[in-house]
Amino acid sequence: MRSPKEQPTALSPVSPSPAPLPPRWAVRAARLVPLIVLPTGLWRLAMVCGLPSGYTAEGFVPFDTPGAKLWMLMLSVVCELLALLTLGLVRPWGETTPRWIPVIGGRTVRPLAAVVPAAVGALALTAIWATMPWWWAYPHPDMTPLGSLLVGVIYQPLVLWGPLLGAVTVSYYRRTRTPRPPTDR
Repeated sequence: MRSPKEQPTALSPVSPSPAPLPPRWAVRAARLVPLIVLPTGLWRLAMVCGLPSGYTAEGFVPFDTPGAKLWMLMLSVVCELLALLTLGLVRPWGETTPRWIPVIGGRTVRPLAAVVPAAVGALALTAIWATMPWWWAYPHPDMTPLGSLLVGVIYQPLVLWGPLLGAVTVSYYRRTRTPRPPTDR
């Protein structure tokens, strides 16, 4: 039998104790990720609007089609949304689903449901952007010299996306994992 203090009421349901607050470095890293992705998205959106954005007239032709513009628009939006999901690893909505979401609203997020996709994403992003530091080692005949410099500069920060996501993911996992009772051995 529970004591009166332990009795759940309609206003105070029994729920698991909240995870500790994320470390300050993890919050800063999570906030940095969408900012790292933003310049490349804006660059692509400029191309969607018809600006060559550093390409020569001939080099811009493949990007001046409806299909290419749709692809660049969708890529920009999806990348920024994925970058914003990093914030969920340091915000309360990463531990309890917001109530306004149909069907799953208000439910506790299982840590591995966030950790596994975030870890896979961190590894994939690290692999995808690993060669970006060598951008200037390769010729870009379809770009102007200034355009090549611009693209190199705005894409270089993406090298940090995977490692930052990985670090924030490890922090989330450490905060949200359930402690295991010690075993007697």
